[in-house]
Amino acid sequence: MYALFNKEINGFLNSLIGYIVIIVFLVVIGLFLWVVPMQFNILDFGYASIDGLFILAPFVFLFLIPAITMRSFADERKSGTLELLMTQPLTDLQVILAKYFAGVVLVIFSLLPTLIYTISVYRLGLPVGNLDMGGMWGSYIGLLFLGSTFVAIGIFASSVSDNQIVSFIIAVFFCAFFYIGFELFYTFILSGKIGLAIQSIGINAHYSSISRGVIDTRDLIYFISISVFFILLTKISLESRKW
Repeated sequence: MYALFNKEINGFLNSLIGYIVIIVFLVVIGLFLWVVPMQFNILDFGYASIDGLFILAPFVFLFLIPAITMRSFADERKSGTLELLMTQPLTDLQVILAKYFAGVVLVIFSLLPTLIYTISVYRLGLPVGNLDMGGMWGSYIGLLFLGSTFVAIGIFASSVSDNQIVSFIIAVFFCAFFYIGFELFYTFILSGKIGLAIQSIGINAHYSSISRGVIDTRDLIYFISISVFFILLTKISLESRKW
């Protein structure tokens, strides 16, 4: 399992597309935080806050993570190496987990450079360090769990088609639906207690909760449950080739 995990990581980092994806993520976030004149611009806002990063990053992840995961199984199917991979002394679940954890590590690689933005805001505060550190670290933890959930969705999308573009589109749709779909349903269609219950099914409600700096076990269980759900769906999708 470790060998496959290592292969996935090296395959991404040894390709130009891997670095392009990470650079695009950092450049897009950087432009909105420091250059583009809008509400997320830190210099225009005039307040030591990194909240813009955690508002923008999930929307960038909606496209970034499907781009990372779209080749996970789709490429294996198209090249005919999936059957060869499955003959290795690994269970289907071990293969899926190796690809899943490789995707999570790549999400971490994408997030680490954003600490530069956080350090910059920390230094620009008056006085220096005038930054809500609890909320910041909570938001990073929330973003990591959100990214991990998107990876699970992307892995599943890649398992249902041998076309990478189709896998990408399916992953973007499911990620967007789980992130803002239930929120939109609550906002425009149904309110009250039932609406709140539906809203709580969506990722955004739990991501926003963690971003306040309070790590609630209910939010963590939610993210883990969604990831496990899509990992199991991926397992069923791969097993269907035997039917």
